[in-house]
Amino acid sequence: MSEPQGREVQAEMDRFLKASTDGLAAEEAAYVLAVLLNRGAAELTRLARAVAAERKGNPDWGRWAALHNTARALVLQASTARDVAAQLAGRPR
Repeated sequence: MSEPQGREVQAEMDRFLKASTDGLAAEEAAYVLAVLLNRGAAELTRLARAVAAERKGNPDWGRWAALHNTARALVLQASTARDVAAQLAGRPR
């Protein structure tokens, strides 16, 4: 699959993650990454649910529904990771 509009999305995200955690203590970096994971998973769930509902009955509906189910499960795991990372960083959830 090609990158959207010639973008190197994975490389961009790698740079974003590095910039987001550079200079942070391990506990704070873990918290930042866990919050990002949680918010990303929640946004992916919203997007996949909306598109799946819109495309019900179309040939690609099943893939969107599968993405929604997977993302929903990821939100649960990411929430746990965020909560544990918050404890390590001494932050409220």
